[in-house]
Amino acid sequence: MSNPLLQNWDTPHQLPPFDAIRAEHFAPSLRQLMAEHRAAVAAIANQAEPASFANTVEALDAAALPLKRVSLVFHNLRSSHSDAELQAAERELAPQLAAHHGAIYLDEKLFARLDAVLRQAPQLELNEEQRRLLQRLHRDFVMAGSCLQGEARREFADTSAELARLSAQFGQNVLADESEFVLRLHNEDDLAGLPASLRAAAAQTARERGLDGHAVTLARSSVTTFLAHSSRADLRESAWRAWVGRGEQAQRDNRPLITRIMALRQQQARLLGYANYADYALTDRMAGTPEAVHRLLEQAWEPAKALLAREKLQLQAVARKLGLNEDIQPWDWRHLAEKVRLEHYALDDAEVKPYFSLENMQAAMFDVAGRLFGLSFVARDDLPRYHPDVKGWEVYRHGELVGVFLSDNFARPGKSGGAWASVYRAQGRNGGVSLPIAVNNTNFAKASPTLLSFDDVRTLFHEFGHGLHHLLSNVRYQRLSGTQVLRDFVELPSQLLENWALVPEVLARHARHIESGEAIPAALVAKILAAQNFQQGYATVRYTISALLDLALHQAGEGVDDVAAFEDGICRRYGLPPEAGLAHRLPHFNHLFNGGYAAGYYVYMWAEVLEAEAFAVFEAKGDAFDAGLADGLHRHIFSVGNARDPQLTFQAFCGHAPSAGPMLQKRGLAG
Repeated sequence: MSNPLLQNWDTPHQLPPFDAIRAEHFAPSLRQLMAEHRAAVAAIANQAEPASFANTVEALDAAALPLKRVSLVFHNLRSSHSDAELQAAERELAPQLAAHHGAIYLDEKLFARLDAVLRQAPQLELNEEQRRLLQRLHRDFVMAGSCLQGEARREFADTSAELARLSAQFGQNVLADESEFVLRLHNEDDLAGLPASLRAAAAQTARERGLDGHAVTLARSSVTTFLAHSSRADLRESAWRAWVGRGEQAQRDNRPLITRIMALRQQQARLLGYANYADYALTDRMAGTPEAVHRLLEQAWEPAKALLAREKLQLQAVARKLGLNEDIQPWDWRHLAEKVRLEHYALDDAEVKPYFSLENMQAAMFDVAGRLFGLSFVARDDLPRYHPDVKGWEVYRHGELVGVFLSDNFARPGKSGGAWASVYRAQGRNGGVSLPIAVNNTNFAKASPTLLSFDDVRTLFHEFGHGLHHLLSNVRYQRLSGTQVLRDFVELPSQLLENWALVPEVLARHARHIESGEAIPAALVAKILAAQNFQQGYATVRYTISALLDLALHQAGEGVDDVAAFEDGICRRYGLPPEAGLAHRLPHFNHLFNGGYAAGYYVYMWAEVLEAEAFAVFEAKGDAFDAGLADGLHRHIFSVGNARDPQLTFQAFCGHAPSAGPMLQKRGLAG
């Protein structure tokens, strides 16, 4: 009982006691909890009573909770606060956890009981959520090989354990490449073109690493801002090559891992009777088939390429004026685009950023959550936290405590790149009330004050949409709570909330100059709104080719031996302009190999189709905070989790099935 992970957590709201947790605590605690979980599941499988919803389905949901409590801490810390000891623990434990869950899914007696309840379901008095839990658990078992027999069952379990090990190694390799790279800026010449906010952030980055002067890292907000502003093409090229080269350093080359991962995924798909992994994965998505995904992506692809070609002409015109090379390289694009933005929209990050401090933008998103959903956020400086940068709030809805919200906003060594949302505890009521503990992670460059680009603001709102999905969840079973929805529905709340970052009254209230406190001028807001589709061709091409690459990779039935050649072949097949490049090259594509988005990177555009339709309802009403619509949004989208079919929840809010037209129009890609 000296292991804090196995004790009752006598902390505010039973948050993990981070100050007492060490990497060495995870292996013994998780092994003990896996053993206890196995025993609980065996008791369910071997009981004498006939299978019922209560003694089998509901019992399975409850039996998973003790192990889930600690495994969530483990998985969150390995992403946001990792070190060598925790990475070693992950390499050891990831395959053990996979094998543990695989053994449960392949328990024949247990699956027979679950199957018996499913067959009885039409005669049982189950409510909608109970029927959904039964269907989802049964599908979980089937997708994990429960219908397999003999040697095929063992083969499926073995591949799952190896996939977990390889996935952990893939993510650790990318993290190491991101953490180790530092571009030193030694003098004024190296700083040429950088605005004051970026210089301040680069100075802070250098200090945190014990370096003199200024430094740029591979944190997205650091490197992309540097690429946009630096006047030094040689330094831009160095940063860009490090950015796109993550995951293929000689000592940490992810390409052999990808080859093996793809072979194992294909093996699993064939064991379950599918031609390839994409067919297997998409059976449990709204899209349903790879063909449906292709139809969506290809509606955007050619219009986006045509728009990119027009954007390239603008960049070349600016390059001529500045006496620069018109043969645009990938590391030149963002820099020249920033010049075009200044010329065509008179929109300068140096002018915009002082109105978008991190503190003010967090206040803005809390205000939006209050006006839409009746939420209030009360800061709690005494909450346990795993790093000094983490901040915490109690969250109330109409005066009732509904959860805890944590934010971790700054890049640092040992923290994965990008932005993501997660939970330390999911909402539920099976076995007692479980208040959600939601956490948002971003990787902004830390400064005093921290000033955001408008893209950063959208990222902040995006992840907060996921956070609200967790916090507003109102279901009985944790298996159905929050973001545990179909993968191509999960991005709807996050992408939808981005719209409120652009609502003029939100900007007028919260976009305040960091020095004067004055509200952002209406003229500057108008410029921001006018520039919404600026560089949309570039953004859409880079996203869409990455989604097409993902889909092609997982449809490649015989696997991929030469990762670089496969990637190049797909880019040539679709005619990707080389100056645009991929948003994600395969060796660092964590979404696919360490993030649960295999054959699923398309989901952002799929959810954008849903989002464009959903926000159009507010636009038609003429009020982004209409009380009736906000109530419907809460009831049908944010609170329901996976307790209802997503097609039904979407149509309940919008009144009709979605179509791609509004999304294409919003992106400026409609004919």
